[in-house]
Amino acid sequence: MAQSADEKKKKNQDMAIELSDPSLYVNRELSWLKFNERILEEARDKTNPLMERLKFLGITSSNLDEFFMVRVASLKDMVAAGYKGRDIAGMTAQEQLTAVGSATHALVRSQYSTFNHMLVGALEAEGIELLTDYRSMTDTERSYADRYFDDNVYPVLTPMAVDSSRPFPLISNKSLNIAALLTAGEGRLLGSKSNRDRMFATVQVPSGLPRFIELPTRPESPRRFILLEQIISANIQRIFAGYTIVCTAMYRIMRNADFDLDEDEAADLLQEIEKQLKARQRGSAIRLEIENTGEKKLLKRLQSELGLDDEDIYVIDGPIDLTFLMKLYGIDGCDHLKEHSYNTPQPVPAFEGESNTFAVIRRGDVIMHHPYESFSPVVDFISQAAYDTDVLAIKQTLYRVSGNSPIIRALAKAADNGKQVTVLVELKARFDEENNIVWARMLERAGCHVIYGLVGLKTHSKITLVVRREADGIRRYVHMSTGNYNDSTAKLYTDVGMFTCSEQIGEDATALFNMLSGYSEPRGWNKLSVAPLWLKDRFLSLINREAEHAAAGRESRIIAKINALCDPDIIKALYSASRAGVQTDLIVRGICSLKAGVPGVSDNIRVRSIVGNYLEHARIFYFCNDGKDEYYMASADWMPRNLERRVEILFPAEKPELKERLAHILEVQLKDTLKAHIMGPDGNYARVDRRGKENLCAQLTFSREARETAAKNKDKVTAGRVFIPEKGQKWKV
Repeated sequence: MAQSADEKKKKNQDMAIELSDPSLYVNRELSWLKFNERILEEARDKTNPLMERLKFLGITSSNLDEFFMVRVASLKDMVAAGYKGRDIAGMTAQEQLTAVGSATHALVRSQYSTFNHMLVGALEAEGIELLTDYRSMTDTERSYADRYFDDNVYPVLTPMAVDSSRPFPLISNKSLNIAALLTAGEGRLLGSKSNRDRMFATVQVPSGLPRFIELPTRPESPRRFILLEQIISANIQRIFAGYTIVCTAMYRIMRNADFDLDEDEAADLLQEIEKQLKARQRGSAIRLEIENTGEKKLLKRLQSELGLDDEDIYVIDGPIDLTFLMKLYGIDGCDHLKEHSYNTPQPVPAFEGESNTFAVIRRGDVIMHHPYESFSPVVDFISQAAYDTDVLAIKQTLYRVSGNSPIIRALAKAADNGKQVTVLVELKARFDEENNIVWARMLERAGCHVIYGLVGLKTHSKITLVVRREADGIRRYVHMSTGNYNDSTAKLYTDVGMFTCSEQIGEDATALFNMLSGYSEPRGWNKLSVAPLWLKDRFLSLINREAEHAAAGRESRIIAKINALCDPDIIKALYSASRAGVQTDLIVRGICSLKAGVPGVSDNIRVRSIVGNYLEHARIFYFCNDGKDEYYMASADWMPRNLERRVEILFPAEKPELKERLAHILEVQLKDTLKAHIMGPDGNYARVDRRGKENLCAQLTFSREARETAAKNKDKVTAGRVFIPEKGQKWKV
């Protein structure tokens, strides 16, 4: 019996209410912590080479630092401001802080259990010993360490006493320090009048010196390393001569590093960000890590001076700040303890044997899959444009670039060669602000027109436009990507990028840059979808169309590969599509606030997360559209900040061979049984049940395929790098 319009309306209202139930969502902070737990699993996985396990453990520590400086800091700010609102999972800021604190303490305990009970012993079995103090050192080793202290460390140290005339010093964010309680000796001129009084002092471990030092040993002996702070601690009496050291403890504090800019009031955005960067070192303390020495008085003194609650204290059973393990990964002589199945980036087939990037793009759109394929064609694209006399203009967005970026050099050379160069440098790229300020000033000095984006928005899109004069008129060449223009991270992050000289995309690229640099808001777009005004509606339309197809009995399917999913409107649309019968596979690296497999809500949704040697960073989307397959790539994740507060782009792959390439990437990732974790209805993850399934690692599969393709095309490879013309030469297309 057909439903009346009122009945349908009531059913839709009931559905909307039900889909807003907080129990259907996972808090984003807790979801992120589950992601860091999945990385920690890689450190605990004995099938991974030992040095890779060390690196994964170091990454969990680095990730946790940023999580505290930004996410925990933000929650603390909300609590301090009396904010009572609830998140998508129905939690207040205080409830989130409590839950995050509990989960984080458990994670840290697991980190150090992994280090102390799994990795230290495994290193020793390979002839590598990490010493914790001088008592386990030989006389020769102690002598060497003491000389190292005298020659390299002592001249750098600055002890800071705290008393009535010397207030508690500013402890730099993330710096490693040694706290000490002292008593004065007879006849001391400084410090307390009573020899029985205990005085507090602190000394910072120099960040400019190596964190660990290799000790001299005989060739047949194990390699032995001592941490810098252990050398300082053993020689601390030298620093406080004439005083008695009662006790010491290593400690480190984390400060609030999140800042809000009032861009409307900032006369000069660049100067305002520089001011905020200095303030970041003085942000309120939000976390204290302290060595587990059992000295309560030191802990209480630090806690009182820093104004921290008990839940902000992390008593550490081992070396503080495990990020040093990522440096230990790089020591010489340990290649046999690393993963070598991953290849160096291979040549991109379309560009093999070709010296002219423009000619290749003219022949057809090209998709590149990094880091399995080289990032060099992107660098060559901009370098060639810098020298080509027929190139009139280069426009590019830069979010994060490498420390010695060849792209920056090429843009500067282009301006020097008389090109019109416009570069949007996003100064608000978190923790890259200082680096981007340096590049912005360098580009301005070179003659580039540098802009800082739109007020109140981060420009996160990754796009380059080259305007070239050719025999048949002006032609626009465009590169778009899911990843940054960073030649260093392009070897570590998985991303996809596309070259095209499509006339319609070229028009869209021009409109986008006009929007970024001036007062120009396009009425519509040919092929691109752009946040913050159009992209979210586009995604919702694509999801809802699949739901309509499923409800009508037509073909429907959604596959989305993203880094994070926490936008409420997108999740509700996916839930509705699942109810309509749309089979949906989500490959979500990190945060996922959606719950998969919930009866009656997300029965048709499957969520997997892949954690491997490369950081999964690509955003790829597939919509079946009743058999008329559509594939897209984007700079944006399904998060409110990407869809509502950033400039992002979504771009299509329309040629059959490009669609096949993206389909293959998604298919292989959905078959991964070695590095994938599957979400259950409760929001927790478990490894793939491999019974009856092929052992397959997607990242290793892509590495092998890239090598095989390169081997087939090796006869086309020309010796040396792509030829770049001298100033005044032209490319013939």
